[in-house]
Amino acid sequence: MRQKLTGRSSRTAPKVAVLKGGPSAEREVSLSSGHECAQALRQAGYDVIEIDAGGDLPQRLAEAAPDVVFNALHGRWGEDGCVQGLMDWLGYRYTHSGVLASALAMDKSRAKQAFREAGLPVVESLIADADEVRARHVMSPPYVVKPNDEGSSVGVYIVHEAANSPPQLSDRMPARVMVETYAPGRELTTAVLGDRALGVTEIVTEGWYDYDAKYKPGGSRHVIPAQIPAEIMQACRDYAVRAHDALGCRGLSRTDFRWDESRGLDGLIILEVNTQPGMTPTSLAPEQAAHVGMDFPALCGWIVEEALCRD
Repeated sequence: MRQKLTGRSSRTAPKVAVLKGGPSAEREVSLSSGHECAQALRQAGYDVIEIDAGGDLPQRLAEAAPDVVFNALHGRWGEDGCVQGLMDWLGYRYTHSGVLASALAMDKSRAKQAFREAGLPVVESLIADADEVRARHVMSPPYVVKPNDEGSSVGVYIVHEAANSPPQLSDRMPARVMVETYAPGRELTTAVLGDRALGVTEIVTEGWYDYDAKYKPGGSRHVIPAQIPAEIMQACRDYAVRAHDALGCRGLSRTDFRWDESRGLDGLIILEVNTQPGMTPTSLAPEQAAHVGMDFPALCGWIVEEALCRD
């Protein structure tokens, strides 16, 4: 039976079902995000139930009968439009972006096209058969190879300028992959909450900002606010809001950049938009919210209230 979209129920505290885990390659990250969000929402006064999303999700939601679903899933099925479509079909209010924005953001090639049409800077890229990428350089090095529809730097290969041979991709890579020009420079990121850019963080690592650098203790260091020129700071904020709007995002998103400081503003390019940013208190988006005075329970509460207010 569908949950009617009539806003809050008669409960004093809205009931929130936090979706976490799921079957994607980013399951462990999602379990952490979901647990932290559930704890923060309880601190903020919400009635919270945690659900490890699986094949019985419709039944679990029907039993919980939430006022709103907090989507803390990451990766395929959780942030590519699949669970968003299920929520629309079942009639639940839910947090973060809807079906179209989620699907567009996860499909890197289509997201880049949307950014180009909005006048935003991206690097050149192409979609190629993985076997062809293993056999020859399909683009002049340096370049990057990655799945077209994964997040958290899952399955990323960097082919350096001096590489004599093409990359030997893992058998777990999809049949078709994205190949894009390597963008040198510093790693910057900006979170957008509603229509507001929260700030700019520089991510400092010893090497590539890969999965381990993102999630293992000591893998990276966050500098907030980033120590960059005011022009680049403003451009990151402006581009992030425009990218959020170009995809039709809702609630919270995060846009990742590379900046080659030797080229000034021309060296700033968008890598991608994440519609389901990591949500632990020390994750990038919550850190930016805290920097502007919004603690983690308040951020999670804002996300829930925004979802409850949707038509």
